[in-house]
Amino acid sequence: MMKTGKFLLALAGAALFAAMPVQAQVKIGVIGSATGPTAFVGIPQRNTIPLLPDKVGDTRIEYIFLDDGSDPTASVKAAQQLISEKHVDALIGPSGSPNAMGVLSFMAEAETPMLAPVGTAAVVLPMDDKKRWVFKTHPNDGVIARRLIAAMQARKVGTVGFIGLNDPYGENWYNTFAEQAQAANIRIVASERYGRQDTSVTGQVAKLIAARPDVVLVAGIAAAAALPHLQLIEAGFKGEIYHTHGSASGAFIQIGGKAVEGALVVGPMLLVIDEIADDVPTRALAHEYVSRYEKMHQQRPPIFGAGVYDAGLLLANALPQALERAQPGTREFRGALRDALERTSGMRASQGVIDMSAADHSGFDDRGQVLMTVRDKRFVLVRD
Repeated sequence: MMKTGKFLLALAGAALFAAMPVQAQVKIGVIGSATGPTAFVGIPQRNTIPLLPDKVGDTRIEYIFLDDGSDPTASVKAAQQLISEKHVDALIGPSGSPNAMGVLSFMAEAETPMLAPVGTAAVVLPMDDKKRWVFKTHPNDGVIARRLIAAMQARKVGTVGFIGLNDPYGENWYNTFAEQAQAANIRIVASERYGRQDTSVTGQVAKLIAARPDVVLVAGIAAAAALPHLQLIEAGFKGEIYHTHGSASGAFIQIGGKAVEGALVVGPMLLVIDEIADDVPTRALAHEYVSRYEKMHQQRPPIFGAGVYDAGLLLANALPQALERAQPGTREFRGALRDALERTSGMRASQGVIDMSAADHSGFDDRGQVLMTVRDKRFVLVRD
């Protein structure tokens, strides 16, 4: 009789468990370059993952990280694995602009949203059937360029020498800046390119100085942005040297040392968060990210981690709408999630306020970006 009672109790427990609703789970793949030449980008991105929302309502969010070793071919293989084996509902990554450009076609074919924490706007512009599945989680170059142009106008700059990376980041930056500079009556008198792995740009620097620009704009990333600056100083250039948000990194200061003191950089306010007024709309979120990252990793986050942090905020904001239309793990859910991301409106993030549309899959406004300079081996706010 005792055994029968236990058996019936076990059956009742099993039936009760079976009747309980299964908690939904969303799977998000993350591809980052935690090793290899782009590790200075991928490591803070990987370190940001534990800070992302792990639950929205009753729905749990699982993040699955794969390291592509900074190799664009490995990025594609990682994306294929996440789609075919892990059945992810969305992807955050990859780290580098070339890596992201190589993956976006595959993500579009798989009809899976991709949130790209990269610099180049080429992942979302010009918009087409492939790029409609991609959302860029750093401000577009046009946002940063407007702030740079404003700083130049305030300093009565008339001519600029440009030097940028010979990749999608550098090319898009030249095209964006050239259009805005022309509208502002600022003339580009020289335009040069260099490679991420180059150890010298003496030839390019000689041409820049020969053109006698008032200032030079460097469109590089982190340590790679320090090389043109260093060699401009060594060659005796006396004008101001401006930088894009790619230089808003501790690696830029570490490699550049004393030579980059005085550099003018436009980047996210999180790098100078202690100098930002409390009433700035995005300060609270930027401060929260900086504080949580610093507590976990004993250092402040580089700009690159912010793209992953804001990607997590975007997904958490879009998930409730998508869950109303379909179940995670299905094609319908991925489509619903894409649509919800595109409808993002007035969302505050660590790098600004975001308003997406069918034509704009970045959506950041100007409010999260500030003009900084390097002083005493750190970024400080410039108040124009």
